[in-house]
Amino acid sequence: MKYIKYAFVMLALLCANQTFAEPELGKDYKILSTIQPTHKDGKIEVLEFFFYGCSHCFKMHPAISTWAKKLPKDVEFVYVPTIFNNAWEPMARTYYTLELLGQQKRLHDDLYNAWNINNIDLSDEAKITEFVGQRGVDRKKFGEIYNSFAMQSMVTRSKQLSQTYTIRGTPSLIIDGKYLISGLGPDESIRVLNALIDKARKERAGKH
Repeated sequence: MKYIKYAFVMLALLCANQTFAEPELGKDYKILSTIQPTHKDGKIEVLEFFFYGCSHCFKMHPAISTWAKKLPKDVEFVYVPTIFNNAWEPMARTYYTLELLGQQKRLHDDLYNAWNINNIDLSDEAKITEFVGQRGVDRKKFGEIYNSFAMQSMVTRSKQLSQTYTIRGTPSLIIDGKYLISGLGPDESIRVLNALIDKARKERAGKH
């Protein structure tokens, strides 16, 4: 019996060490070749590059949403709708349009579910307008913003950000303009994310 208890204790310690292990550079995260400035009033900026139709983003969504609800005061979290090809652009326009209308948070889950659970076709403006209109969004205002000059600037900016941060897949997380997390599962991503935020916080403190 003593040996069994000892085995359980050792197993628990092993699991604990794995859970709280320091993230490994090159395995859990990368450092960008060019560190980028952040623009959030001195806060540690976390960017999530995502696409509603990405199954990996959909799996990450519950974990990142729960995490984002408990942000430390010195952290700012920003979604970046990613555009790897022309087929992804309508969803980026949808995200920014809903954000400007104050409806993005309310419909964020609906858009993920439409793509990944309900298999709803949201591939063009007409289908998207119908979808959001059924959920209380003013169709006329949506169309005006969706096709505005300002929207084109946002789309261009989104594409530039993917290039600037050398994003190769979604979801990808950028921490403080320096660290990149990509290719990990939801739980591991959050573990590494928290560790890198703490790392960035200590690095900033060391500069003063």
